[in-house]
Amino acid sequence: MLRSVSTSALLLIMMLGLSPVAEASYATIKTTLGTIVVELDDEKAPISVANFKMYAKEGFYDKTLFHRVIPGFMVQGGGFDHHGAYPQTMHKKPGAKAGIKNEWTNGQKNKRATLAMARLGNQPDSATNQFFINLADNDFLDQPRDGAGYAVFAKVIGGMDVVDKIAGVPTTQLPNGMGDVPTQPIMIESIAFVTKADADKAVIADAQARVDALQAELDAAKKALEALKKGGA
Repeated sequence: MLRSVSTSALLLIMMLGLSPVAEASYATIKTTLGTIVVELDDEKAPISVANFKMYAKEGFYDKTLFHRVIPGFMVQGGGFDHHGAYPQTMHKKPGAKAGIKNEWTNGQKNKRATLAMARLGNQPDSATNQFFINLADNDFLDQPRDGAGYAVFAKVIGGMDVVDKIAGVPTTQLPNGMGDVPTQPIMIESIAFVTKADADKAVIADAQARVDALQAELDAAKKALEALKKGGA
């Protein structure tokens, strides 16, 4: 939810030398399987959100892949691309910057539909460009098993069905030992930052599309039923 600050409160904050509460920001992640709408937690995860915005605004995420898919757990992307035959030519995209501070103690939990920063094991502050979307409530990721948990910085507010589609793509293991790789390329085409109003519109459009799809299935089922009745008459 966005937090509004009245003029008088804002003046008081300025007089006290404090910073106003950060408002949430929104983004659309356009993929080859559909669009995901996310709400970024600028207040509780300012470092992770700023990092995500930096890579997105530089266009780094464009044409990167969801390279790791584990049904019932998470889908991970943002760090690999490919040029030529897939998945043989898949590789880490160059240009990653230094790791950022791990914000795993910000109070946000790795629940279904949340986005968190991917990192190396036993290296809490190693997150750079890769992130993952939780497919389930992965509470164990909130525990400091190797010195820290995994920092949540956003949540899906529209298009979780797209994330589930990604999770449903079969996976394989590459000759180099890399596993859980989708058998077809699932690409992030672009990331755009939008207003809350536009994010709401995208969420409504996503919901309407799902309703339309269900209605189409219902209509098809009714026609099939009518055909069966006529055939049995």
